[in-house]
Amino acid sequence: MKFIVNSTLLLKEIQKLSSLVSSTNTLPILDNFLFEISSNKLSIIASDLETTMISSIQIESQDDGKIAIPSRMLLDTLKSFSNNLLTFIVDMNKFTIEMSSETGNYKLAGQNGDDFPKTPSLSTSNKININSSVLLNAINKTLFASGNDELRPVMSGVYCELSNEYTVFVATDAHKLVKHIRYDIISETNTSFILPKKPLSILKNHLVSETDIFLEYNETNAMFTFENTTIICRLIDGKYPNYDAVIPKKNPNKLTISRSKILESIKRVSIYANKTTHQIRLKIAGSELQISSEDLDFANKADERLSCKYEGDDIEIGFNSRFIIDMLNNIGSDNISLEMSEPNRAGILLPLDGQEESEETLMLVMPVMLNS
Repeated sequence: MKFIVNSTLLLKEIQKLSSLVSSTNTLPILDNFLFEISSNKLSIIASDLETTMISSIQIESQDDGKIAIPSRMLLDTLKSFSNNLLTFIVDMNKFTIEMSSETGNYKLAGQNGDDFPKTPSLSTSNKININSSVLLNAINKTLFASGNDELRPVMSGVYCELSNEYTVFVATDAHKLVKHIRYDIISETNTSFILPKKPLSILKNHLVSETDIFLEYNETNAMFTFENTTIICRLIDGKYPNYDAVIPKKNPNKLTISRSKILESIKRVSIYANKTTHQIRLKIAGSELQISSEDLDFANKADERLSCKYEGDDIEIGFNSRFIIDMLNNIGSDNISLEMSEPNRAGILLPLDGQEESEETLMLVMPVMLNS
């Protein structure tokens, strides 16, 4: 099997796939990229058994076939070239690959392409079309709030609830929660599934703005196709918690403030917080917000006062500063509203601007018990 390809073009494509090649792979064959040629099209495939990514490019070849090529050696070799034409000659009996350029020849041992795990197929799937910037916005708003607890795998991804009126994206780690609604993503059938964190992170890194993305899904897998790339992932199995039940409906105490102003203040004050709890204290009275923290073990203490708009009773409430900072960094708004009911009930963070008409975002953070 012989084919010719530009080194820069090939490097660009396999760099996309390299995040799926891990030193902890359970199967040695997964340390390889699968090269599959059919009708002058080269499909490069990487997999970790949970997620499979395929990138396709046009090449010059009169042959069809497939070979598994060691990923690390190929990547390192391609990085050393600057825009060269490379000729690959593959011995399909010995599974050796010989690369030749203008200046030299390089030979490496591959593996039988038939030993590479089969790419999952989505028979009887549903399909929807999503604008890439819309999907990227939904991922950015939710993914950071998903959990890492191996004992609760359903929380380690983003829950998607599709209907013929809207789509809801939800992520939570039981300490913070984000609910993001898009009215411009609809499905003919009502369904729900949980997308794992890893493929969404890969998707986030490779999405190009204003591109159409085709999402296909069935009961076990989801497939994203855009430009020359396909990502297929196994859905997380399990029942997602009833997220609406934890969102307080009545929150009479409402704080309105500049996002950047409160974010900068919390970042400074949190430096002095206890390094285990990361606790900060918000005390609101009238039009003044006091943000404070202390670490009794080291006698560290800080407090700042900010002017704000406030409706409701005076309140003193504690939060984990890391969760608040995460939310303020991802809310995408110049001004925000923090709605509260009681010091022992969750706080609701809402954007007051920067939202499209077809979206709604709600962020929830659980309080922490204040030191007396």
